[in-house]
Amino acid sequence: MKSYNLLPADTYIVVNRSVLTSKDRQILNLLYQPLIGPLPIMLYFSLWSDLDKKELLSEEYTHHHLVANMHLSLNEIESARLKLEAIGLIKTFIKSEEVNSYIYELYSPVSAHEFFNHPILNIVLYNNVGKKEYERLVNYFKPIKVNTSSYQEITCSFNEVFDTIPFTSYEVINDDVRKYNKLKLNINSNFDFNFLIASMPKSVDASKMFTKDVKELILNLAFLYDIDAMKMQNIIKGCLNERATINKEALRKTARDYYQFDNGGTLPTIIDNSQPEYLRKPIGDNSKRAKMIYTFETISPRELLISKNKGVDPTRRDLKLIEDLLIDYKLKPGVVNVLIDYVLKTNDNKLNRNLVETIAGQWQRLKIEMVEDAMALAEKEHKKYNKKNEKPTIKEEKLPEWFDKKIEKTEVDINKQEQMEELLKEYR
Repeated sequence: MKSYNLLPADTYIVVNRSVLTSKDRQILNLLYQPLIGPLPIMLYFSLWSDLDKKELLSEEYTHHHLVANMHLSLNEIESARLKLEAIGLIKTFIKSEEVNSYIYELYSPVSAHEFFNHPILNIVLYNNVGKKEYERLVNYFKPIKVNTSSYQEITCSFNEVFDTIPFTSYEVINDDVRKYNKLKLNINSNFDFNFLIASMPKSVDASKMFTKDVKELILNLAFLYDIDAMKMQNIIKGCLNERATINKEALRKTARDYYQFDNGGTLPTIIDNSQPEYLRKPIGDNSKRAKMIYTFETISPRELLISKNKGVDPTRRDLKLIEDLLIDYKLKPGVVNVLIDYVLKTNDNKLNRNLVETIAGQWQRLKIEMVEDAMALAEKEHKKYNKKNEKPTIKEEKLPEWFDKKIEKTEVDINKQEQMEELLKEYR
């Protein structure tokens, strides 16, 4: 993915490639927002409001227009746009010049029925909102059922009401009429379909088995459940029906069961790997503390644990604890990194769940979202604890280097990743 430096003077126009309705607003707010957050949804609505009265095309705006109207930074707007692209709500085009010009094409969200039957969107929604809220959403979008068993249907057919009459021949062209357009999730994958097809029994017709819809489903399931072609072949062989074609419902269930068996009954959740850009500390400081902040912001909690384990993958128990911090406590990845580092340094390299969750609950209530704020709070709490328990100790606690250190303001080179690795190995 090529990156472009978005500037306030860069222009954009909005093109509506679909038919947008009030029902779409409900679906975006209730179903899409739990997946991608409020800022991308707010950006989508802002672009929608930029359209003309016919909701077809906007006039040309600069990105300063979005910054001023949404009270967001350019980095926040760009991050929100990328999520809209990934979830299939917009397409973006750019013409690179001295002042770049963008075209944002808006597409409709999928219907509620399609959403709840989607192999990825449905599972991620369930994990993000929980069982109770998920069931409430399903009930909200359920159609009303009326018992008509004691009634007689008297609905007229078309030909009972209308007659046909001779008319002059006319070629009907309707390709230019606006229609309800939706994008599919764009998943870039190196999944080996050639191996998968070659591994099927010779007695079956691969062209009939691997239709376009089936291939798309396999790609979605492979991405969601992290299944390669070798594992997928065994799953598929158990989902062939009597006509030697793939039962799609059975395939979905078997793939889900396979993942849950390997992951203690849990289902996957899509989460940010590292601290969101809009919550990162501005660049411009090369002190040791600033470099640590940058490290906490740019690596995932899993990567931090691997570095603490000297390259060994974290245990399933530790990964589950991280997932709970990110999902249940809704802590940001960078904040989770500070919490993990603090507990390991002050608790003899042990991740005690009760201790971690106690701190996480406090930070959640205090709405800690920035790495720098988390570090400052950890320092404050540790000093308070030491003052309360002042007594001679046999062993001096080994604390993170960022405790009690003065910040020195200078320039920082963010490209020196090798220095970040050294910081993670040992804080001296």
